[in-house]
Amino acid sequence: MAFLADALSRVKPSATIAVSQKARELKAKGRDVIGLGAGEPDFDTPDNIKKAAIDAINRGETKYTPVSGIPELREAIAKKFKRENNLDYTAAQTIVGTGGKQILFNAFMATMNPGDEVVIPAPYWVSYPEMVALCGGTPVFVAATQENNFKLTPADLEKAITPKTKWFVFNSPSNPSGAAYTHAELKGLTDVLLKHPHVWILTDDMYEHLTYGDFKFATPVEVEPKLYDRTLTMNGVSKAYAMTGWRIGYAAGPLALIKAMDMIQGQQTSGACSIAQWAAVEALNGTQDFIPENKKIFEGRRDLVVSMLNQAKGIECPSPEGAFYVYPSCKGLIGKTAPSGKVIETDEDFVSELLESEGVAVVHGSAFGLGPNFRISYATSEELLEEACKRIQRFCAACK
Repeated sequence: MAFLADALSRVKPSATIAVSQKARELKAKGRDVIGLGAGEPDFDTPDNIKKAAIDAINRGETKYTPVSGIPELREAIAKKFKRENNLDYTAAQTIVGTGGKQILFNAFMATMNPGDEVVIPAPYWVSYPEMVALCGGTPVFVAATQENNFKLTPADLEKAITPKTKWFVFNSPSNPSGAAYTHAELKGLTDVLLKHPHVWILTDDMYEHLTYGDFKFATPVEVEPKLYDRTLTMNGVSKAYAMTGWRIGYAAGPLALIKAMDMIQGQQTSGACSIAQWAAVEALNGTQDFIPENKKIFEGRRDLVVSMLNQAKGIECPSPEGAFYVYPSCKGLIGKTAPSGKVIETDEDFVSELLESEGVAVVHGSAFGLGPNFRISYATSEELLEEACKRIQRFCAACK
């Protein structure tokens, strides 16, 4: 009898975490490595949020919390959805988890049966299909190609839905592509979903506040209120508030689903960190003045990276609407010989040779389900980004 669970054979380690770990290991050995793999803002958590956490400690807010979150945070979440997304939820329709990952995992765990299908546009965040597989479901991938600006078309969504489809997972702005859907583009997708009442929508809005230019963010149930009773809208404080390590994600949706997720979480972690929850209350209720300032910095970084990558031989880099990633194609390098003498046959070969040759760590696109591309996180300084792009240009020029 095998000791390890069969479910482990259905999943792979996180490629983004693996790249970051490899970069750390090489740095520890003395290599000059620029790590562009992690999806983590380089900004510090704002002072008002840190102070709220310190105040909570001094008040003795260090005990177990209710499983679904402290009442103050659940109220703040309900107010946030009304204020920013025009969505009406009661505090009882919200839930707080240890990061967005736990929210997503608990939703799948609470609803998935063997044979259930989950439609996931590719490129996708690496954890979506692995979570589905761990929970006994079947991920169904639909290509959102570079020709379509990495956005899923209504026709392709329609083709992917079957009687076994339980969830449609939607992420805008997208990790890894940065693509964000306009109101009109969302309406095309929600019109399809209205025709299939057995399909639930799980929307990951984690990068909501990181859109550029005059782009206006919208979330699916805001565009089509008739989907309210079968949509779970997930968000968190990690990206916009530079609070990745605080581990607070949250969601709102139909009460029956929230109660089921609460039951799962009650047997899993009980609840998120009490101090982090009080910090998140301040994040949602306090000043939002730093968000536009950070957005402007990210937008400048995006423009720098897109410009420099498009000057690299064999690279084509679209300019995304949001998040802090670019997802360039390395198609022009496939079949070329790297400086090491190795022929680049895949995007994974490309990123491996780039790391060995120039010390730039990026993530191969096939890990996100669509290649030959690679993902760069530009959540680091312009100085490092400029140097990394120079190294990429040099590497590409050296490939013959």
